[in-house]
Amino acid sequence: MSVQHCTPTTSASIETKATSPFPLNMWYVAALSSELTDQPLARTLLNQPIVLFRTPDGNVSALEDRCCHRALPLSLGAVEDNGIRCGYHGLLFNGGGQCVDVPGQTKIPRKALVSAYSICEQDHLIWIWFGDEQTEKPTFTPPEYPVHNDEDFLFGGDIYHYDAPYQLLHDNLLDLSHIGYVHKHTIGGNAKLHMNIETKVESDDQSVHVVRHLPNSIAPPTYTAAYPFAGNIDRWQEIKFKVSHIEIWTGAMDVGSGSLDDPEREGFHLKGFHGITPETDTTCHYLWTMAANPKTDAEATIKKVIEQIRLTFDEDKVVIEAQYKNLKNNPNSSMIDIHIDVAPNRARRIIESKLA
Repeated sequence: MSVQHCTPTTSASIETKATSPFPLNMWYVAALSSELTDQPLARTLLNQPIVLFRTPDGNVSALEDRCCHRALPLSLGAVEDNGIRCGYHGLLFNGGGQCVDVPGQTKIPRKALVSAYSICEQDHLIWIWFGDEQTEKPTFTPPEYPVHNDEDFLFGGDIYHYDAPYQLLHDNLLDLSHIGYVHKHTIGGNAKLHMNIETKVESDDQSVHVVRHLPNSIAPPTYTAAYPFAGNIDRWQEIKFKVSHIEIWTGAMDVGSGSLDDPEREGFHLKGFHGITPETDTTCHYLWTMAANPKTDAEATIKKVIEQIRLTFDEDKVVIEAQYKNLKNNPNSSMIDIHIDVAPNRARRIIESKLA
């Protein structure tokens, strides 16, 4: 069962740009649950400086990262039982953004408020709502991700910061043909095969779904390190895109041991969650987890899998940031599309429609 703890916006209204460069009225991934300990966490999301914190009772809050007294970032303060205390003059703000204590005086100014964001923690993820002026409070619950609570899987994750716009990460994750070239030492395999296999793409006005099957292919190093395959493998790649995140479920089984179309197929499963949240117009946060079902020595194997996956994301980061640097240096140059660009282009059209 998905455990959900949500904190609604209860104080000063949040200023939103009349024309946001990002889709609004939706949930974005703000943090992994494991990131919030006893210290405040500063993070800029959708151009908004925010402080996230967890009080000793386990509740998570998100406030504007600016004290209303003398503008020190609240993230430089300290978390207490009742909220977060500013590190300059000690004003204490609760999870709703209201000042509840001013050291040295009993009267609290009526305007002693900071903006509070609606936030929801579920499935080991922390989601934050960004609405427009008419929809400051959430109108629906965040997406569920029950994989993180599945007893048959272990998972780990991390967060990366990218000096590149968030949609370049969408492009990368929706196009798995690149893994034969970029990730040839980890999850890659035969590059020509990856470029030539049939790619099925379906979409609606909210999502894009990609399915790729690689029967009778050579098992890549990450797979053989985690699972006792007998030889060649039947391999699958399934991608589900939504604006807030992408799910990439991949895996393999011994050749002929089952149907690639069977969602209950046996074998080695890698279930990836990819939360891609804009920081600014030109930078973003990449919050990811990877779940797997190791056959033996589960804890040691999942650790090895996470290390291998982290290597692949290091490789992607080099490529994407170099790509964006070139795009900035050559703003008037054109780019062509090839057959592998169908899914990324459909994802971009979904975002364009939400902005329109």
